[in-house]
Amino acid sequence: QLQLVESGGGAVQAGGSLRLSCAASGRTFSTYTMGWFRQAPGKEREFVANIGSGGSTTYAASVKGRFTCSRDNAKNTVYLEMNNLKPEDTAYYYCAAGFLASYHFWGQGTQVTVSS
Repeated sequence: QLQLVESGGGAVQAGGSLRLSCAASGRTFSTYTMGWFRQAPGKEREFVANIGSGGSTTYAASVKGRFTCSRDNAKNTVYLEMNNLKPEDTAYYYCAAGFLASYHFWGQGTQVTVSS
């Protein structure tokens, strides 16, 4: 069982940066694949990025080159560094934990708003 708490969201202008954090409780954090997802108003939730237990990362095409996902297993925390933010990045961002493509635990989310 993992509990996930996101932080770091906020409002920025286009071109700005934010770093989201997701702190996890539980001693097995390092074994999970950690993912980031987002949901904009009126749209379905979409995959943003993930990082495997070994540190390999995958990104959605829309964020590749701008976002970086990393993890610190000693701190039970996963990060999403977001650079060159665009208005279309505005969404509620969630972190999730699971194995392969199946996510079992979800955080409550944090709002990211990018103004033009």
